[in-house]
Amino acid sequence: MRTLRFHEYGDPAEVLRLEDAEPPRPGPGQVRIAVETCGLTPADWALCGGLFAGELPRGIGLEVSGTVDAVGEGVTGVEIGDPVLGPAPFLGPTAGASGQAVLDIWFPRPAGLDPAHAAALPMAVETAYRGLADLGVTAGTTLLVSGAGTTVGFAAVQIAKRLGAEVIATAGETYADALRATGAEVTGYGEGLADRVKALAGGPIDLVLDLAPRGTALPELVKTVTAPDRVLTQSDLAGAGKLGVRLSSGPMRNDVLGEYAQLAAEGRFSIPIAAVYPVDDWRTALERSRSGHAHGKLVLRIG
Repeated sequence: MRTLRFHEYGDPAEVLRLEDAEPPRPGPGQVRIAVETCGLTPADWALCGGLFAGELPRGIGLEVSGTVDAVGEGVTGVEIGDPVLGPAPFLGPTAGASGQAVLDIWFPRPAGLDPAHAAALPMAVETAYRGLADLGVTAGTTLLVSGAGTTVGFAAVQIAKRLGAEVIATAGETYADALRATGAEVTGYGEGLADRVKALAGGPIDLVLDLAPRGTALPELVKTVTAPDRVLTQSDLAGAGKLGVRLSSGPMRNDVLGEYAQLAAEGRFSIPIAAVYPVDDWRTALERSRSGHAHGKLVLRIG
């Protein structure tokens, strides 16, 4: 099968290769899928740079959709040919950006949800839901989502609204109207952010989820709440310790992926897709991802 992987650590543009490899075999409790689509995330490029370093070669692609073509020992409730989606393990010699991939966790892909939009869900839904759960967002919470124009931020706004929170979102113009359509109030980045947010909320807000790229907003976000520990960041790990801001510490929340896949199939939840590239054009996807101006999810079409 064809796979996108690296044999040494370094810049992904230099170390990634599209090459042939042996298909993985599903172990006990696993399924193998013929991959149709694979979502790309910044974590893929970080893996190339040595994140979770281990035995090489190592594949990239952490979220996939496809059809089951083999099942491991003890697997029930799924049959060959079933369309599924889920997070792909990434510690082996291949991962999701491959002709075939094994999954430890998977969910049915509902009718009406195409493979590209299915592969856009796993990382954004899990990361956003976990951050909101760590913060303790409930009905009636006034929440600020900083970086709502990112895929995780866009997911967090929608999930928070479903939980019954009042949401203020910071975002640029690309997705400002789409965010307002969810019922969130939207304001821009930059000077005076804290004053604008407190004016919209009528005073300090309850909680902040920070997803802003490069962690540029954290000092201003702390001014919107009554105490720094009411802010949780998933992007500015260095700044968190300096300012007394929280980091995510709860368990992974892949358990909610099936629910949000069904909502997406019904048109009640979405992750914006910027582009779908054939796997042969992975370098174009890499360049767009690293530009900082992807403006949505980037997906590779594998099958």
